[in-house]
Amino acid sequence: MTPFRPGLLQGQVALVTGGGSGIGAGIALRLAEHGAVVGLVGRTQSKLDDTAARIRSVGGQAHAFALDVRDYDALSGAVAELVERAGKLTLLVCSAAGNFLSPAATLSAGGFKAVIDIDLLGTFNACRASFEALSKQGGAVLSITATQAFVPTPLQCHAGAAKAAIQKLTQDLALEWGSVKIRVNALAPGPIDATEGMRRLAPPGADERAKLERALPAGRFGTVDEIADMALFLLSPAAGFITGTTLVADGGQSLLGGSRLLELMGG
Repeated sequence: MTPFRPGLLQGQVALVTGGGSGIGAGIALRLAEHGAVVGLVGRTQSKLDDTAARIRSVGGQAHAFALDVRDYDALSGAVAELVERAGKLTLLVCSAAGNFLSPAATLSAGGFKAVIDIDLLGTFNACRASFEALSKQGGAVLSITATQAFVPTPLQCHAGAAKAAIQKLTQDLALEWGSVKIRVNALAPGPIDATEGMRRLAPPGADERAKLERALPAGRFGTVDEIADMALFLLSPAAGFITGTTLVADGGQSLLGGSRLLELMGG
């Protein structure tokens, strides 16, 4: 068995959407630590610059592209520019997302559409814009989804619809693109500490946080580093025979069901 080691992704070039913060930034840093040249996509230049600086501090190479993943032409331009700078594109991580809590009965059409467009359309845009470059030598795509894709969850119909569609998109692209040696997988994190998602969806109080952690079968929240390691595996040669799969990394959260989790969160 080949162990993980620095240089595991030597010669690889990755584009990471949502790479300015949270899970996307953590994955980008891990890929760079293992030798990949990384292109970062996000809406906020300062966040991208911060992540790029972290990558360079460990000896990695990073290129930042401030844009909205809902803009296909802008994404296509970023892919072309990254290929021009780095010579190719071999890895794609679709991590850009938006979410908030809302009862379906009061959720506006605009709010629903915003999450669908950022999560689902943004994922498709990144995949479609990257296809030509990836197909030249083969590569791997990883989309970050969530357990709302398959666990009915109150206050999350918009995010659940988007994530479920991403999971299906993952399967369809894996089937269609396997012939040009592109693997397509997804990763569904659960409660991950120190992320914007947890700050928005989980209660801030120490007592409530401890209650939620204790209720998880794993007894704690996950970390960005753990998700980054799982992404590294799925994008690496170690996962060369895996495609069309969604890896769930939620500490057993989905075993509780959505209603129980909402109760624990104070909903």
